[in-house]
Amino acid sequence: MSTPARPLLLDHHCHGLVRRDLSRADFEAYLTESADPAPPGTSFFDTQLGFAVRRLCPPALGLDPHCPPDAYLEARSRIGWQEAARRLLRAADISEYLVDTGLPGDLTPPGELSALAGSPAREIVRLEHLAESLARATTDPDAFLEAFAESVRQAARTAAGFKSVAAYRHGLALPPEPPGRQAVREALARWLPARGARLTDPVLLRHLLWSAARTGRPLQLHTGFGDPDLRLHRADPLLLTEFIEAVRPTRCTLVLLHCYPYHRQAGYLAQVHPHVYADVGLTLGHTGARAAAVLAEFLELAPFGKLLFSTDAYGLPELYVAGARLFREAVAEVVGGWAARDLWSAADADRVTDLIGAGNARRIYG
Repeated sequence: MSTPARPLLLDHHCHGLVRRDLSRADFEAYLTESADPAPPGTSFFDTQLGFAVRRLCPPALGLDPHCPPDAYLEARSRIGWQEAARRLLRAADISEYLVDTGLPGDLTPPGELSALAGSPAREIVRLEHLAESLARATTDPDAFLEAFAESVRQAARTAAGFKSVAAYRHGLALPPEPPGRQAVREALARWLPARGARLTDPVLLRHLLWSAARTGRPLQLHTGFGDPDLRLHRADPLLLTEFIEAVRPTRCTLVLLHCYPYHRQAGYLAQVHPHVYADVGLTLGHTGARAAAVLAEFLELAPFGKLLFSTDAYGLPELYVAGARLFREAVAEVVGGWAARDLWSAADADRVTDLIGAGNARRIYG
């Protein structure tokens, strides 16, 4: 087999890069979901992701794998963040990027990421960020509703899809039906005077979800683990079951992001609901040397045409390298291993690898 060793990859969920050189402490902050620095005497390099970065990234900067963190960061600083990003992104060998532009900070937009990587990039519109941006301009509920509806219509024409982080803002146990207009207006009357404050109202979150779903464009939903802003028990994708059923008539494709440690639940939902897909992004990077075991668990129930590759890389180009290489290694070990044992044919192993790496994303995002 040739394909599992280096399949074509479409990164359907990622973020921009931080546009400055980083201290060691700043760099390490991107190796963890924690909001705090590592305790004294410890390092976030001493994690599965940290070890993966030290193994996979140094050769792109002319260093040996597993080199000490300080030596790696010194070489990175010497060439500057832009050149490091260019080398690392090209080493990741990703064919296309779908970029969530809703995170704060001075991050590369899709066009700049594309130029550094030498591959095309398209935008994924984060619904909560869009709503909060529009809320800074008005306190009138009807004006906001009109502006939001027009922005969603425009995004549906130009962006690859939408994303929601309702799991962070309230949790996924939301009433499944769309809220009535009067309930939305009353919720807006409470929220809009805060001029774009963090949106957490469950009525408004449901309005955002249904506004995107009705466009028919793919809707990405954060599920599973994340930073401490999240309450993990509220991010189990099974909590979306009634919403999944309610939204089906819109023909909106729902993509469950990350999923871990609920990846088996996500695989079940992808199996029983035709418009539900699951994503391995973030999970494989953070599980590092255990990525093959976790990928195998994804493949227990998820139909092979319903699983998507991504990196969920944010801030560091190293995370693109780690995500892409760990996926390639894991799929070669798992799927290639099944073919070697004659549990699958070699042709099927190649075909499924291509589906997960890029084919499924190309089909649903268009």
